[in-house]
Amino acid sequence: MGLNGCCSCVKYLMVLINILFLLIGLTIVVTSLWMLTDPTFMLSMTQSYNHYHIALYVFLAIGILITLGAFFGCFGVCRESQCLLISFFCVILIVMVAQIAAGAWAFHNKDKLDDIVRAAVKSSVQEEYGQSSMSSRTVTFDTLQKNLKCCGADGPGDWATSRFNNVDRTNIVDIAVSSMNVFYNIPESCCKEGLNDCEKSRILKFGGPLNTSIYQQGCVDKLIDIIYENWATIFAITAAVILLELLSLTFALSLCCAVRNQHYKA
Repeated sequence: MGLNGCCSCVKYLMVLINILFLLIGLTIVVTSLWMLTDPTFMLSMTQSYNHYHIALYVFLAIGILITLGAFFGCFGVCRESQCLLISFFCVILIVMVAQIAAGAWAFHNKDKLDDIVRAAVKSSVQEEYGQSSMSSRTVTFDTLQKNLKCCGADGPGDWATSRFNNVDRTNIVDIAVSSMNVFYNIPESCCKEGLNDCEKSRILKFGGPLNTSIYQQGCVDKLIDIIYENWATIFAITAAVILLELLSLTFALSLCCAVRNQHYKA
């Protein structure tokens, strides 16, 4: 005997909510896998290489949990199963707690965002770009410089002391002294779009004037601006999903109680 009255309305609402959860979960899973396999995502430059992949795996796990919870919820409602509804409740509760914790950490550390991004971009320029073991990082940074029309972390001069120019970074003091009056290369992606003599333009003299044929501004400030522009949107979407999860938890508990009472009456 099926549930009726108000419980019937709650059932339909739960099915609708779980369809939304299924779409959200699959979107997160697909996006995570895409970002893991595509090295051109500029977002990867906001963190160190290892931290970026750890964050993506956590993001992927959340997407899988939401998708799993959606299946538990849909089947639990259709079969009026307490076990499946409780499973749905536990999974969504875990996801919601993780989201609240991540959101609280991000909000608390938003003032440190500049330092985190600057350190990650600097490390990419000085240590990782052009290295055979970090080829994906090189592709990502080239994409970043072309799309944002920038060069280096704080400017083209960053490349003078980069491993890209075969500079030994073990003694930073010697770098500054030995690099005077020498030439260094910058990546081709620093050249302005449509430039014909990029090969000549990307050879610069240490401490000399910058060539107007290359991008003059560093990438850090532009990248930080993009993050801040989307900061409010990210928090609004996260808050909306958490409210939806809270509503679904309430509905799941209500249906569990209704199913239990109906079994007692039967």
